[in-house]
Amino acid sequence: MQYLTLFTLALTLIATICLAKSPYQSVLQHSRIRGRQHGPNVCAMQKIQGTDKKYFTNCKQWYHRKICGKQTVISYECCPGYEKLPGEKGCPAALPLVNIYNTLGMVGAATTKMYSERAQLREEIEGPGSFTFFAPSNQAWAALPTEILDALVSNVNIELLNALHYHMVNRRLTSEDLKHGSAFPSMYQDFNVHIHHYPNGIVTVNCARLVKTDQHATNGIVHVVDRVITAVTNNVHTFIDTDDDLETLRTAVAAAGLTQMLESDGHYTVFAPTNEAFEKIPTEMLNRILGDPVALRDLLNYHILKNMQCAESITSGSPLETLQGTVLEVGCDGTDMTLNGKAIVQMKDQLGTNGVVHYINELLIPDSVKTLLELAQGSAVTTATKLFVDAGLGSHLSGSEALTILSPQNEAFKEGVTMTGELKKLLKNHILKEQLSSSLLYHRQELETLGGIKLRVLVYRNSLCIENSCIAAHDKTGRFGSMFTVDKVLTPPMGTIMDVLKADDRFSLLVGAIQTAGMTELMNQAGPHTVFALTNDAFSALPKADLNKLMGNPQELAGVLKYHMAKEILVSGGVGSHTRLKPLQGDKLELNMRNQTVYINKVPVVEADLMATNGVVHAVGAIIKPLSPKVDREQADDPIRTASSMRMISSRRSGKVSPAER
Repeated sequence: MQYLTLFTLALTLIATICLAKSPYQSVLQHSRIRGRQHGPNVCAMQKIQGTDKKYFTNCKQWYHRKICGKQTVISYECCPGYEKLPGEKGCPAALPLVNIYNTLGMVGAATTKMYSERAQLREEIEGPGSFTFFAPSNQAWAALPTEILDALVSNVNIELLNALHYHMVNRRLTSEDLKHGSAFPSMYQDFNVHIHHYPNGIVTVNCARLVKTDQHATNGIVHVVDRVITAVTNNVHTFIDTDDDLETLRTAVAAAGLTQMLESDGHYTVFAPTNEAFEKIPTEMLNRILGDPVALRDLLNYHILKNMQCAESITSGSPLETLQGTVLEVGCDGTDMTLNGKAIVQMKDQLGTNGVVHYINELLIPDSVKTLLELAQGSAVTTATKLFVDAGLGSHLSGSEALTILSPQNEAFKEGVTMTGELKKLLKNHILKEQLSSSLLYHRQELETLGGIKLRVLVYRNSLCIENSCIAAHDKTGRFGSMFTVDKVLTPPMGTIMDVLKADDRFSLLVGAIQTAGMTELMNQAGPHTVFALTNDAFSALPKADLNKLMGNPQELAGVLKYHMAKEILVSGGVGSHTRLKPLQGDKLELNMRNQTVYINKVPVVEADLMATNGVVHAVGAIIKPLSPKVDREQADDPIRTASSMRMISSRRSGKVSPAER
C-alpha cells in the first residue's frame, strides 16, 4: 500500500510539472513542490554561496546543489505574489493588489520606486492603464557605474524618465507571454525590448534576468530584473564596425563576406575576438588563415552560435551549435562565462537588434582551419609529430596536399627513439595519399602511402584498424588533411607469410615443418591468412620421440599446422573479450586479451602482428591444443560435479542410465 501511495504521488508530481506551460513555469512548479513541506506557496530557491544570486531550482540543480560550478544553499521563500502572515505557516496570503507604483515597494524594487517619483513617473504608474514594468532590483541600481547613474539623476526629467520608460511596455505581459525571441515596443520612442526564454527556465529582457516575475498590480504587472537595461538600436555588425578593439575582426569579417549576414535579421551570438586575441596567434598561421577565404570563413563561423545566448542564461556547461557546424562548450565558472572550459570572455552581453556580442581575449581555432602539423601539436601524439619533422616530412604536414596522417600515441614509442634511414622510411608509410574519414573506411580497402606501399583496412566488431594499428581517438579533420590517432606504430606488410617466417630465426624449425607438410604454396597464396606461428621453443618443448614421430608423418603434421591457421586476418587490436576463429582444420579457436597479451586456447602470444602481404603472423611459444568441452572445464574445479559426471559416463558405457540422468 505504501509503495502504491508513493507511486501515485510520483505520477501526480510528474503530471503537474508536465502541465506547466513554459520552461519558467516548469521550474517554478518544481520549486513549489520542493518547498511545499514548509507551507503553502513556499518555493525552494538556490543561492550561490558568497553572492546575492538566487534561482528557482530545477531537478539537475536540486540534486547537484551547484550553479555555474559553485555550491548553492537552499532557502525557502514566498513564491511570486504571496507573503507571510504572523503566526501562520508558509505564505498563505496573496500580496495586496495595488497599483504598479506601490507594488514596486513590495517586491524589492524600492530604488526603482524612488527614481519613478523623482522622474515624475509616479502619476503615470498609479493611474489608469495596463503596463508591464521590467523593474531593476535595488542591487541592479547599486551595481550601475557611478558616472552612468550620475548622468541619469542629474537630468531626471529627460534622461532618467527616458530610461524608466524603456523598462515599460504599454500592455500587460505575463511570463507566459514572454516567448523566446519575441520583441515588444517600449514606452521610450517604441524602441523594442528583446525577450529570450530559455529551456532551463531562465527568462531575460535585453539579457537582464527576471529574478521575480508576475507581480500583478491593478494597472499592470511588474517583473523584477537584475540590471538596468539600455535601449538597443544597433545590430551586432555595428559593434564590430565601430569598436577599435575589434579592428582585426572587422577586417576579417569583410574579407570573409560575412558583413551582410551580421546585419540581417536573426538571433546570433557572436564571440568577438579582440585585437589582443588575434595577436596571440603565430604570425605565419594567422596570415595563412587570413589569406585563405575558406579557412577564414570557417574560423569566424566557429565564433558564431545559431541562437542568441545571454550570459545570464548559462547555469552549467552546454554544447551549442555554431554556424561552422561544430559545437562550442558554453558554460560558466562562478561569474565568469567560459568557452570550451576557458574563462576567456572579458565583456558580456553587448546586445544588438539581431543578437548579442561577447568579447573574448583568445581566438577559437577549429580543427577545420589547421594544417596537419597544427592538428598534431598539443595533442597526445607529440612524439610522433617531432619524429615526422625530424624525418624531413614537415613540408607535407604544413602544406596544402590532401593527405591523412596515421599518428601513433606517445605511449606507442619506446624511450630514446633515434632517427635512422629505416625509421624515415617507416614514417613515410604513416602518411596516406588522400584525405580520408574513418567513418567511410571499409573492410579490405587498400590505402596508398607516400612511401608507395598499400595498407589494408581491417574492420572488426569493436575496432577499426589499418594493418596492425587501430584507431584510438576521433578523427581530426584539418583544412587539407586528416589525422587518425592510432594505438601502435605501423608494421607495413613485407613479403608473404613464408617470407616473414624465413626472415626470422625463431621460426627455422617451423619453416622446415611447413616444407615437410607440403604447405609452402599455401603460405604464399593470396590469403587472407592468420597464422599462429610456432617458435623453435614450441617445438623444443615436445618430447624428442613425439617430435620425431610428428615430423615423420607429413599428413599429421599438416593437420597440426592447419589448426594454427585461419582464413581471415585478425590482428591483436581486433581481439575482444571473447573472439573465435575457425581454423583450416579442427574445432574453433578461442581468443581473448588479458593484460595486453593475446591468448589462443589459453596459449599466450609471444609477439603479435607480424604483418605479411597475404595475412598476419602471431608468434606462439607452445603448440595450441583444442580446449576440452565447456562442461568439463567448469567441472574440473568442482570435485562433486566431476565425480557425478564420471559416474554418468560410466553408467552410459554400461548402459545403465537413470531417468534423471537421461
